[in-house]
Amino acid sequence: MQLAHPHILWLLLTLIPLIAWYVYKSPTLHASMGISSTRPFAGQRTPWRAWLMHLLFIMQLGAIGCVIVILARPQTRDSWNTSSVEGTDIVLALDISTSMLARDFKPDRFEAAKDVAAKFVAGREGDNIGLVIFAAESFTSLPMTTDRSMIANYINDIKMGMLQDGTAIGDGLATSINRIKEGKAKSKSIILLTDGSNNTGNVAPVTASEIARQLGIKVYTIGIGTNGTAPYPQENEFGRIVYTPMPVVIDEATLRTIASNTGGKYFRATDNNVLKEIFAEIDQLEKTHMDLRNFSSVEDDYMPWAVAAMLLFGVAVLLRYTLLRHTP
Repeated sequence: MQLAHPHILWLLLTLIPLIAWYVYKSPTLHASMGISSTRPFAGQRTPWRAWLMHLLFIMQLGAIGCVIVILARPQTRDSWNTSSVEGTDIVLALDISTSMLARDFKPDRFEAAKDVAAKFVAGREGDNIGLVIFAAESFTSLPMTTDRSMIANYINDIKMGMLQDGTAIGDGLATSINRIKEGKAKSKSIILLTDGSNNTGNVAPVTASEIARQLGIKVYTIGIGTNGTAPYPQENEFGRIVYTPMPVVIDEATLRTIASNTGGKYFRATDNNVLKEIFAEIDQLEKTHMDLRNFSSVEDDYMPWAVAAMLLFGVAVLLRYTLLRHTP
């Protein structure tokens, strides 16, 4: 137990003058009668009720002491506990170009990727995870954190159109590297998901993979899209979005090179189930032991002292007006 205001305990010193006053005034606190001699009472002992009268004062002092402790706010002790868990640093790099709205997945590639990624994050206890989105440019949506629920909620809140349209795989990978390179875990991994080929940006994908290799960062690449053709969204002459079958073109050679350069692995997701299986396999990533320190919050713990004060005061009042009642 600890006290929020320990200095208030100095008030306990006020009990000393109360005790001194009681000792000094005790002989005159009760009715008395003058007689010529006490010799006839010399052999009699002090009755037990007379001793219990002092108990009332002691109980009152105890009640006052409990109130002072309550004012000092007793609290449960703050505690840190350290637990060893397996964890790794991971950055999810998600392509949010408009081609991700193709409906060869249910309901489309974009929503399927978000759903599987959110569930993947929810099951990665102890991992330090960040989130990067990219299209024609890249952006760190969420810095590295162990708050799984916050990451999953943020993934679900990602909207199409947040970035200028295009596919800058190299920039997305470079941003992910910058975000993860300062991580403390021995195992660092980037999961990059895209459905196209690099067509814009300032950093070449292979160049970014070489940087990742030098920093010891594995990159797992996922090409998302069915084989053959898929219904892609297009705007017609009336401004409406229509879905037109178009060939699925994924730069698998580059994605394989990125994964190979960094010691990672390339996956091809052709439907929702395959995508889930891919994330399940990535879930078996190499892990490293990490020590997590958990902090327990402070809570007031005054109730035992309040109960003690009420009991002492209540019993003292009860005795005063029953068993130890006296008349002057």
